[in-house]
Formats: sequence, C-alpha cells, structure tokens
Amino acid sequence: MELIIKAKGIVKTFVDGEVETPVLKGIDLEIKRGEFLSIMGRSGAGKSTLIYQLGLLDEPTGGQIDINGTDTLALNWSKKTDFRLKYLGYVFQDYALVPELTAVENVALPLLMRGIQTNKALEKAREVLHTLELHQQVNNFPSQLSGGEQQRVSIARAIVDEPEIIFCDEPTANLDSLSARVVIDILKKLNKSGQTIVMVTHEDEYARQTDRIIKLADGLIESEEILTPAK
Repeated sequence: MELIIKAKGIVKTFVDGEVETPVLKGIDLEIKRGEFLSIMGRSGAGKSTLIYQLGLLDEPTGGQIDINGTDTLALNWSKKTDFRLKYLGYVFQDYALVPELTAVENVALPLLMRGIQTNKALEKAREVLHTLELHQQVNNFPSQLSGGEQQRVSIARAIVDEPEIIFCDEPTANLDSLSARVVIDILKKLNKSGQTIVMVTHEDEYARQTDRIIKLADGLIESEEILTPAK
C-alpha cells in the first residue's frame, strides 16, 4: 500500500538557555495511506512531540518528513502553512475552539483561511456538523457545549476541508467514557471511508481499535503491534 508519511531520523531537542533536553532521539516511521495508527507511551515518552513534528506544527531538530511525496522540511513558512491547510487536519485534547465564535463559525475557519467565500464556507460547515449529529448546536458557542460536543465540533473542523491526514492528540482525554466512545466511533467511521488518522492516546482500549500501535519510550520506538490485516 502507498505510503503517505515517511519520517526518518526525527530528532527533537528543546533548548532552554544552556540546558538541552532531547525528547525524540531518532524516530523512523512509515504510515500507509488509509491507515489508523495509534501512538502510545508513558508521560514524557515523546508522543505529543512526535505528532507535532509529523503534523508540521513544530520543526524537528533533525531528520526528514515526507508527506504525499513532498519534503515538508524544505518548505518555507508560508508554503508550510498552505500545505497544512490543504492536506492536514487536527483534533486536540483541549478542543482548541475559538470561544468567541459559534460552532459553525469554528468549523468554517479552515475554509475561510483558504479563501473560500464566507457563505459557501458556512454552508459546508453546517453540512459537516449535521453529519456529526450537531445540527441543533450549530449556533452555540463553545461555552454552551458539553465536552463531547466540543470535541465533535473539533473533528468537524478537522474534516471540513477533506484533508489527507487527521492528527489527533489525546482526543478522548477530557471526556467521559460515553463521549469518548462516540469520538472513537466517529474516527473509525472516517477511517473506514479511507481517511488516514494518526492518534496519540494513553488508553489501551481505544488504541486497540486502530490498525497499528507504536509505543514510544525515552524518545525512541520501543515496539510496534499490528492489530488488523493490511488494507
């Protein structure tokens, strides 16, 4: 199956004055198109740091990241921003919704940033919210939504522009068990339709519903477990 992400020798060291803290120490990782990959590991293992590098939200200290055949680290800041908007979607642990915007306005943001006309962006945002059973909450502000509803709005925002890859950083961490299962079911449904998903999680129950588990320890891949036959 075609690779959509090929990362080689990913190193990330945080520098604070004269103190250097190595977090990723040389990660090699290949992800297939249409795969649902989960990344696990203890706190401090480098899970979120890795997904931030793969998702182009941070710059690694060293290594190479090819996405869709593009050497992403060779892109300048402007082209990297355009690349993220065109190909990548994000779901965060804290939802990262703009509190002053309604649900539909939050979901429309990626489209507006790409220059889509406001009325068309809002129409598409409403359609996506309807598919996630949030048709009654389209005009609610984040403060008027439950945690599970906020995370579904976050997922709607991630998929509204039909990205190649969705990166999820602990998407169920702040949710009750029922809301968490709803979120995982949505991600599984998206994956079955062909969506590539990379998810950081500390919950084994949800990791085991993905195609493959990568476990990190001390900034390196400790193990890999394939859970379903190759698609």
